[in-house]
Amino acid sequence: MSAQAVPIGRINAFVRWVARTPWPVFTLGMLQSDIIGALFVLGFLRFGLPPEDRIQLQDLPVFNLAIFLGYLFVSFTVGAYLALRLLIPVIRWQRRDTLLSKSDPDITELARVRALKMPYYRTLISVTNWFLGSIVFIVASWPVASKSAPVVLVATALGATATAIIGYLQSERVLRPVAVAALRGGVPENFRAPGVILRQVLTWVLSTGVPVLAIVLALVASKFSILTASADRLITPLLLLAIAALVIGLSSTVLVAMSIADPLRQLRWALGEVQRGNYNAHMQIYDASELGLLQAGFNDMVRELAERQRLRDLFGRYVGEDVARRALERGTELGGQERDVAVLFVDLVGSTHLASTIPAGDVVNLLNEFFRVIVDTVNRHGGFVNKFQGDAALAIFGAPIEHPDASGGALAASRELHDELLSVLGTDIEFGIGVSAGRAIAGHIGAQARFEYTVIGDPVNEAARLTELAKLEEGHVLASAIAVSGALDAEALSWDVGEIVELRGRTVPTQLARPMNLVLPGAAEPDRDVTDEVTEDIAESDLTG
Repeated sequence: MSAQAVPIGRINAFVRWVARTPWPVFTLGMLQSDIIGALFVLGFLRFGLPPEDRIQLQDLPVFNLAIFLGYLFVSFTVGAYLALRLLIPVIRWQRRDTLLSKSDPDITELARVRALKMPYYRTLISVTNWFLGSIVFIVASWPVASKSAPVVLVATALGATATAIIGYLQSERVLRPVAVAALRGGVPENFRAPGVILRQVLTWVLSTGVPVLAIVLALVASKFSILTASADRLITPLLLLAIAALVIGLSSTVLVAMSIADPLRQLRWALGEVQRGNYNAHMQIYDASELGLLQAGFNDMVRELAERQRLRDLFGRYVGEDVARRALERGTELGGQERDVAVLFVDLVGSTHLASTIPAGDVVNLLNEFFRVIVDTVNRHGGFVNKFQGDAALAIFGAPIEHPDASGGALAASRELHDELLSVLGTDIEFGIGVSAGRAIAGHIGAQARFEYTVIGDPVNEAARLTELAKLEEGHVLASAIAVSGALDAEALSWDVGEIVELRGRTVPTQLARPMNLVLPGAAEPDRDVTDEVTEDIAESDLTG
């Protein structure tokens, strides 16, 4: 490849890149608005005034006309050059000049400010060209319009005002993609964009102020004999001004209305997405005024909502959805209240021996599946799993949410849990399930800086002891007769009340109850080890009164 082909390829790539940006449309918009404004002013001076006051441009000397046309060419060239010079940092920034942005962050900030101020720069260049052009035009047309110089000056000034305002509003809309990128890092310091009020004022000036002022000036000029024609000959010019006011007013009002309605329409869509639970919805910030602050504020609000939802989800996973919902709705404070609850305890047998014979990863997968079955089963019966500790789990029915049949729910969950665990764990891994019911204290226990929701009382202690005893039972499920008597008949009839025993650590005897019609695994002596003491630790430490 020749050395000459590399620059040509880069130039072609750059041209293709520029063609995909808004800058070509922005440049054509500058030329279009200036041409339309110039044609409007020249048409008014040539055809809008009464015949005796019209400027006969065809009588203009060729040299004077050449001077004016030459100024138009020079002014547009200079304006395009100034706009390009202002755009160089913006184009480099848009091209992701990484080395430049890293070596001098101030240049990146300059590019962002320039990008946001380009509508203002365009308006300033246009107004300057029109001001100088009006002077050149008056001088060039002096031989045929010496008496109409004030009219020419006023018409040019009004045309420049209309062109500048329409150009500014049009530029803001065309350069929205650039503004989105420039505002991605926030509004630059010391930058102020025209707000909604100023835009409305500009629209009033364009649609009402300029045409009405032109009509007033035309009548004043006729009154003080600045115009040759009498007042009754001004009907046609005034009619043309009124039509121009309607057309220009409509276009400018539509532009301003769209600049306000677009972010509001986008906000309405984003709000609908958030209401449907989509916290990834956000608004593109392309305005540095109050509307941009609204867009940025909405995005900040959605981020906060997403973060709160994530924390709420994590909170619910740690403490249970019911506890989390109750805490969010009513707040939290240390202490508790006495409740009628049912307690279900589940504990594996021989997990320490299991951990020494199979890989740790398999043990983790086994425990996760074990706890998954417990959580799903308990949730189906209206309880919540309050605590995981080692290979044991504590589930509560009747707190913090009231349960219509806490004892029945716990008993039904224990029977279903027995069958589910057998199908998941098989007959090689044994477990024990204990169910108790009675009065207990349910609430937040701990310190202000760190506490948890739990249940303390005799039912917890009894359920833990029943779990120990259930490990020695063939069915691995035991309940207290009190729990069975507190359940509705639909569940109580599925249990068989048996002997009375004294459980370790309790002074009151417990009458046992066993579920009927259980699918029993092959009888085997459980391999008890130190992990079976987890239920004892839970019962004797933070779960008993």
